[in-house]
Amino acid sequence: MSVENWAALAVSVTTLMGALAVGVRHLVKYYLAELKPNGGSSIKDKVADIDNKVDKLEARIDEIYKFLIK
Repeated sequence: MSVENWAALAVSVTTLMGALAVGVRHLVKYYLAELKPNGGSSIKDKVADIDNKVDKLEARIDEIYKFLIK
């Protein structure tokens, strides 16, 4: 292979690696954004909402259980 071919190969590989790095960076930013609360539409907000509902249901079940025991 000539010097030009090696240079072209090096540029091609570098370009592909750069594109891959940018793609991975974009995906990481996207998924990390889903883990931060943002007012209702993130995964973190949904999990917190479900957790609050479970706590309320546990409190109701405890009240019903205490009522039935008496």
